[in-house]
Amino acid sequence: MYLTDERWLELLRVRVTDPAAIERAYAKRRRRPTLLSGTETLFLVAADHPARGALGVGSDLTAMADRRTLLERLLVALAHPAVDGVLGSPDVVEELLLLDALDDKIVIGSMNRGGLAGAEWEIDDRFTGYDADALVRFRLDGGKMLLRLVDADAGTIPTLHACAQAVSELAAHELMAMVEPLPYHRDHSGALVMSRDAPALARAITVASGLGVTSAYTWLKIPAPEDFSVLDATTLPVVVLGGTPSGDPAADLAAWGVAMSHDVVRGLVIGRSLLYPPDGDVATAVDAAAQMLREAR
Repeated sequence: MYLTDERWLELLRVRVTDPAAIERAYAKRRRRPTLLSGTETLFLVAADHPARGALGVGSDLTAMADRRTLLERLLVALAHPAVDGVLGSPDVVEELLLLDALDDKIVIGSMNRGGLAGAEWEIDDRFTGYDADALVRFRLDGGKMLLRLVDADAGTIPTLHACAQAVSELAAHELMAMVEPLPYHRDHSGALVMSRDAPALARAITVASGLGVTSAYTWLKIPAPEDFSVLDATTLPVVVLGGTPSGDPAADLAAWGVAMSHDVVRGLVIGRSLLYPPDGDVATAVDAAAQMLREAR
């Protein structure tokens, strides 16, 4: 068991009696010197969903609400030697730091989580997490921002502007800006639906690539496309996101593997698909993804 009762209770004790321990943990974290692994890939586990109120996995609408279970699953994933690190909101990153799980790992801080899942203002995705100054102060390796593009929703405009500012600020400190550009539209009921057609995704890629005063430190995080010609729209490094689990792990793996064959794709950022597999076996799910990454590269 990775998160014993003793470790869990100690985490809770530190939270209430020694909040300064968090800053000490940031300061003492042993950093990895390069973003890429020895095989020139990057394999991250994503854990920033709860901060946006996106807690569901399949039919379980609150699967990610149990923090001890989430941390246990993250510890299992991070223990795998092929997993390079984590993408998380400040609370999750700090809990992992207090659990001594992030030495020699890449840590990408999630920056905008204000577009709460299902909210009327969801597309106006305010920056409510890490900012560039904090990422520098806490010695993290980059910042991630979600950019959902909805032409019929003016909430896209402030999010677009804030992402551009964040890209510029991160680049000034030579930190990775991981931008996740996703084209969306509203269906007849008003619900947000991701547009998966090639023209929409290629357009989103080109918009994200042009954000900020320089693209020198920009990476893109995009879903595995059905038409891989969309990846020809950029020279920027790309990581494939896992997205909502399909319920068919083999199909998900196959899609990620095909995407990895494109020259601009450098790795994977997978969350719920690995942390909450249908059979509950996190270690096996992570190992399967790691094997696919090795074979694809």
